[in-house]
Amino acid sequence: MNSAILALEDGTVFEGKSFGAPAERAGEVVFNTALTGYQEVFTDPSYSGQIVILTNPQIGNYGTSSEDNEATRPYIEGLAVREFSPIASNWRSDTGANVFLQKHGIPVISDLDTRGLVRHLRTRGVMRGVLSAVESQAGKLVERARAIPAMAGLDLASRVTTAEPYTWTKPAEACSPSEIVAAPAEPRFHVVAYDYGIKRNILRRLVQTGCRVTVVPALTSAEDVLALQPDGIFLSNGPGDPEPLQTEVANIRKLIGKKPVFGICLGHQLLGLAFGGRTYKLKFGHRGANHPVRNELTRRVEITSHNHGFAVDPGSLNLNEVEITHMNLNDETLEGFRHRNYPVFCVQYHPEAAPGPHDSHYLFDDFVNLMAR
Repeated sequence: MNSAILALEDGTVFEGKSFGAPAERAGEVVFNTALTGYQEVFTDPSYSGQIVILTNPQIGNYGTSSEDNEATRPYIEGLAVREFSPIASNWRSDTGANVFLQKHGIPVISDLDTRGLVRHLRTRGVMRGVLSAVESQAGKLVERARAIPAMAGLDLASRVTTAEPYTWTKPAEACSPSEIVAAPAEPRFHVVAYDYGIKRNILRRLVQTGCRVTVVPALTSAEDVLALQPDGIFLSNGPGDPEPLQTEVANIRKLIGKKPVFGICLGHQLLGLAFGGRTYKLKFGHRGANHPVRNELTRRVEITSHNHGFAVDPGSLNLNEVEITHMNLNDETLEGFRHRNYPVFCVQYHPEAAPGPHDSHYLFDDFVNLMAR
């Protein structure tokens, strides 16, 4: 078994076994606490530019299924785990996780102390790192980690967005014979979805609730979007810092009041900027599938899926203009707001799940109801 090294910018070095591709990749080192759904993590474009630590002790044991991809390929830069299983047992699996990552050039480091690594990042904050299965001198890797760009200030949406518009028509489907998934609603509404790094399950949920979806590149002008005659506009998730996306924010401002708008994750942050708010970088972010969020309108608590490293500062928003709708119960960060006069709302977390709980699926129905009204 070949060895691999994960070196952080502060000089901390972890050594382990190499799986996946015999390669070297760099990025911001972050952690995700979900127990399942590693393939959805691999293929979520919001992880572009990041090396991901998964805290579940064993990864790869149920392989991968082509039906579970959230994009056309993995977007993580690298993977760090406690134990990486080369053997998969799952009737839905069509490719082992090791082969899947190896095919796409993603290096994996296994057999390291992920608990110690995560505690280090929770204390010090996420930081830049290099994962290498080809370099044996840790000092060189530390220097390379210090040389890569910091996540703050990076426009990564332009790296992952679609090059051309396309139509999405596939609804949500059952993953097993025992899962009950209702038939999709009749497609009554046309939604134009901005792709800043959009996940496929968002598109499936939109179709499931009665939408015909046209996906457009991140820099599509507001005029071109309105020319498509949409009933509603969706702002997707995506990677990187929202503040450099000034063209995207300017287009959103032009669309507010013209059509109902729904934003998720990066889309939520961009709406915050469009309404004159500020965003800031979290110390170690929210990445997992069990974050409690309180709906301020109903006072119900939803268990939710998260993947973000930036947040909107609620103190920067004009509360005479917008209303806070959701708050995180772990650290009181802003999780959602809506406009008081226009049909515009957004959430920071991921109601489409994939992976994660389904407590927040109602938000897609809320979007459809806005378009119906």
